[in-house]
Amino acid sequence: MTIATRPRSSLRFRGRSFLAIVLTPEMPVAGWLAEVDAWLARTPGFLAGKPLVVDVSGLPIGKDELRGLLLELKARSVTILGVEGVESSWLGDGYPPLLTGGRTAGMVEFPDPSSPAALPSGKSAYPTASSPRSASAPVLPSPVPAAPKSSSTLLIETTVRSGQAIVHPDGDVTVVGSVSSGAEIVAGGSIHIYGTLRGRALAGMYGNSRARIFCRRIEAELIAIDGYYKVADELEPHLQKKAVQAWLEGGTVKIMTLD
Repeated sequence: MTIATRPRSSLRFRGRSFLAIVLTPEMPVAGWLAEVDAWLARTPGFLAGKPLVVDVSGLPIGKDELRGLLLELKARSVTILGVEGVESSWLGDGYPPLLTGGRTAGMVEFPDPSSPAALPSGKSAYPTASSPRSASAPVLPSPVPAAPKSSSTLLIETTVRSGQAIVHPDGDVTVVGSVSSGAEIVAGGSIHIYGTLRGRALAGMYGNSRARIFCRRIEAELIAIDGYYKVADELEPHLQKKAVQAWLEGGTVKIMTLD
């Protein structure tokens, strides 16, 4: 039996935007890579499964140095989607493509809520931003996002489960429930959690240093404001399991109880 098929008159293309973390290496590159190693050791898996771009426009490096940098990142299981700031002739077969015209936007990852989210630290950004900073010492460059078009509040009326990531670049995020371990909340404004924060909360991640984080009970893996972060082992014992607020002061994340 012969089945006749109608030939397509044209191919159908669709446009789709993906946000990417932009890493901006600094000189000396060896020192920057050492910071990356320390960062990944403290927050394993943060870059896993995320689209990454390397922007070397500010580095005085040549073709061979660039390829060496990409190989070093590959050796660390950091998969690069593209490269900015170089000549296209520098990138041959087996290397990421040259990217141009990226629009600065905010962070940290916009994963599928159904997929596992990785633990971030330092400063991280997407479409054309950078990576997180430690609350005490900068590690990777911070996100430099465009100003939000409008301010709004995203209300989450359920617990945010492990592996989910909630990203709201245009305002505050309010969670009526808890944030489970392995879950992530990313907001352009402040974050309000009326339950327990066990996962990660990243506020002001689009250049808002005045953002704050509030939660009724803190057991967080990580909190960050404007890219400056603190991880679980940096939280003072007297703060654990207490109602707290966190804010940014002089490049340091400050935390105090609300009791």
